Amino acid sequence: MPEPSLSENAIRVLERRYLEKGEDGDLVETPEEMFRRVARNIASADRNYDPNADTRKTEEEFFELMTSLKFLPNSPTLMNAGRELQQLSACFVLPVEDSMESIFETIKHTALIHKSGGGTGFSFSRIRPRNDVVKSTSGVSSGPISFMTVFDAATETIKQGGTRRGANMAILRVDHPDIMDFINAKKDLTKLNNFNISVAVDERFMEALHKDGEYELMNPRNGKAVGKLRAKDVFNNIVNNAWENGEPGIIFLDRMNRANPTPNVGAIESTNPCGEQPLLPYESCNLGSINLALMVKDGEVDREGLRRVTRSAVHFLDNVIEMNNFPLPEIKENTEGNRKIGLGVMGWADMLIQLGIPYNSERALELGREVMGLIDEESKGMSEELADERGVFPNLEGSIYDRPKGRRLRNATTTTIAPTGTISMIADVSSGIEPLFALVYTKNVMDKDVLLYINRHFERTMKEQGLYSDELMKSISETGTIREIEEIPEEIKRVFVTAHDITPYWHIQMQGAFQRYVDNAVSKTVNFPQSATPDDIAEVYLLAYELGCKGVTVYRDGSRRDQVIAIGKKKGAAEEREELKIRKPRDRALITRGATLKMRTGCGNLYVTINEDDEGLFEVFATMGKAGGCAASQSEAISRMVSLALRSRIEPKAIIRQLKGIRCPNPTLWVGGPISSCPDAIGKAMERYLAAKEERTPVGETKTIESFAEPKNENPVSNSLAVKEGENTWMVGICPDCGSPLFYEEGCSVCRICAFSRCG
Repeated sequence: MPEPSLSENAIRVLERRYLEKGEDGDLVETPEEMFRRVARNIASADRNYDPNADTRKTEEEFFELMTSLKFLPNSPTLMNAGRELQQLSACFVLPVEDSMESIFETIKHTALIHKSGGGTGFSFSRIRPRNDVVKSTSGVSSGPISFMTVFDAATETIKQGGTRRGANMAILRVDHPDIMDFINAKKDLTKLNNFNISVAVDERFMEALHKDGEYELMNPRNGKAVGKLRAKDVFNNIVNNAWENGEPGIIFLDRMNRANPTPNVGAIESTNPCGEQPLLPYESCNLGSINLALMVKDGEVDREGLRRVTRSAVHFLDNVIEMNNFPLPEIKENTEGNRKIGLGVMGWADMLIQLGIPYNSERALELGREVMGLIDEESKGMSEELADERGVFPNLEGSIYDRPKGRRLRNATTTTIAPTGTISMIADVSSGIEPLFALVYTKNVMDKDVLLYINRHFERTMKEQGLYSDELMKSISETGTIREIEEIPEEIKRVFVTAHDITPYWHIQMQGAFQRYVDNAVSKTVNFPQSATPDDIAEVYLLAYELGCKGVTVYRDGSRRDQVIAIGKKKGAAEEREELKIRKPRDRALITRGATLKMRTGCGNLYVTINEDDEGLFEVFATMGKAGGCAASQSEAISRMVSLALRSRIEPKAIIRQLKGIRCPNPTLWVGGPISSCPDAIGKAMERYLAAKEERTPVGETKTIESFAEPKNENPVSNSLAVKEGENTWMVGICPDCGSPLFYEEGCSVCRICAFSRCG
């Protein structure tokens, strides 16, 4: 069988995060060996039900399924199957009861799950409100928000074996007395950075909102009403915070519980970190995704191929439950009792492009319902076959399937649209059901020029039409979209749309189309332009409710990049204008010019990028050669403050004087003189840049992006990230691992280069 056909970036992601390494950190496994390891391990579960099962045949089936990239399981399965850890689930929900003992027991369990590579969801709705009575100590409660900060701090200390980062979902019911504090909990973006937060709303709240009425707040300690709030005030607060920074999201709790297949076992209180997997306390889910980009044949959907892949994938995921080494006995019991699996998709945008169907069209919605309906029905059919061979899920009695002519299933749920941030990079396709985030984008490389990444379908189409040129691709990389490029025909523009070409209406309509045939929920980000108003976001929240979605996450372009700095005392209008005139940093030009200097420090190589505009030095970026750790974060913080000072027209030499001479315990020597710390290196890099500019001389051990001669008419792209400011700032930050752009999709900030994710 041929080796898997993997892109250069896919191989890089596998080497960085998935392939087994020896004690010295060197790779001891190839991608093909990884897929073989996983296939053999998962196939061996067949012998649990038939000692004479031909597991070699099943192994080959699973191996082909993955190496063809038609299906990939969630990351922990790829990382851990057949290895010592053998923890194969991506997401868990843990209970948080209203006692100190329960809270800290849950923190301990959280640590064990994060260490094993999983993410966690919590409902804090059972914790009594702030300032409520605590009889055992004659004191008062600090409330759920204070305990969330403890969970956040615990997550920060756990590295999950260096492969996956801790990620949490915090949910609070809308009728909890501390709901307003919860909604505002992430106004300060320095806090709760290891949490996504969502408000759980119910029918009672939505009815009060519709009637512009009030609803009651309930103390979870005793179930008694303790006051009322106007629903519209609460809703507007949710909307305004989401407009500012994308959080909180909303989940429709009653709707999730109506779809709860095992109400006899318990109620749904929370979801996993990205919101698509409602789970009972102490329950996990095992996820995988079908690559729809490979389900196109002769210009049509390959329905027979899709059926075959769906059935093999359900067999695979049911075996995952058998082979899973669950981190807690309670999780093992609940997961094996319900046997939930979540089969989803990736490459949806790629499928549409191959079929010539615009994402923002009624035909795309119709096809989405058709494709997901087929997957849902085939997954249930295969689950029934497995039930005949292996038995139904143990908690079927009393479940929604326990009725005359009810289905006898092996798995309480079979379908979920989960985030595919990393596995979609391995498959080299679009994420989940998201549209393309950009047609062309840049990668910042330490020792090379900026590289362009071009969507392969777009590149092929442009070459076939005789429209391709390197200059045009560089121009497209500035915004990621072809919407405003006149020389590209309208027919191409119509099909090759990106997330920011699509109105929020079509984003939420697509989520609703897939939700109709999904047992669990759909991970999807509704993108808004920077010019969107809170009313626009409110409209989408209400539309999501009308369309039957189980939750909604929004992101307004640019809302997580720059935060407003509050000014102290109130001033008159004229005085405020004058102060803003003095203090407001100047805007970034579309293209800057500069150079990157390699500085050897005791913490490793520090790459200092210095850019300027027509007024002079404008910004500084400092990146550690070995990403991560305190040195990297401190260097980033320093470079941000230096950039802010430069943009505010502070004299560069004054900044250099403040940085030079700062010492740390780990100095080293550099060709140009001693480097006593990372701040010292940044200061000396700036000093050397200015000296070289004044003397018009080379900068020595430097990768020059543009010479120091007079600017030419056509300036090359700087090695800082080429992102157009304003309407099309589709980048939401810089990846802390590799320095490439972070994008917000599927409810999380992700790097499409190295697979870093803030959601685990």
